[in-house]
Amino acid sequence: MRAKAAFLLAPGAGASTAHPRMRAFADLLARLGTVHPFDYPYMLEGKRRPDRLPALVAAHRKALEETRRVSRAPTVLVGKSMGGRVGCHVSQEEEVPAVVCLGYPLVSAANPANVRDAVLLEMTAPVLFVQGARDAMCPLDRLEAVRARMQAVNDLHVVEGGDHSLLVSKTSLKARAMTQDQCDLAVLAAIEAFLDKVL
Repeated sequence: MRAKAAFLLAPGAGASTAHPRMRAFADLLARLGTVHPFDYPYMLEGKRRPDRLPALVAAHRKALEETRRVSRAPTVLVGKSMGGRVGCHVSQEEEVPAVVCLGYPLVSAANPANVRDAVLLEMTAPVLFVQGARDAMCPLDRLEAVRARMQAVNDLHVVEGGDHSLLVSKTSLKARAMTQDQCDLAVLAAIEAFLDKVL
């Protein structure tokens, strides 16, 4: 990547940035720049249910402001699941160079008919979707239909055999003669290539 970046890393709804998978994402991103993980207030308070979207966006914006105070590098918003969706909303209120969504929750697990595409169609910041091929919360055909209607520059990296956390099944790994680490490094390469293009 031509220029170092700062990454504001936001978690999904159910696990904080202390979760091993989130730490793995942080370690990957650290190869490209400085990583600033943060957790939403409801997590820090020990609550299980996320706050409403306006509160999540406000907390995310505050974390972005704090990251900008300590880093001169362009701050890229990276989010796992809900963190990526909230990051997309933040990009409509704050100027950011790019958003990276790790497992975008396009549909609700409780109601698959509910497609969360409004923010994607409205946003203008470049966005990279990193999606598991077997992620029930983001059917790839439905995502492609949304991407075709988006005004923002966008790209997609598919993790074959990957689930919502981009973890690949053992069967798929064996069939492809790959390891999870190799799949994660391919994700890192996709992020680096995308940022090289948009930064």
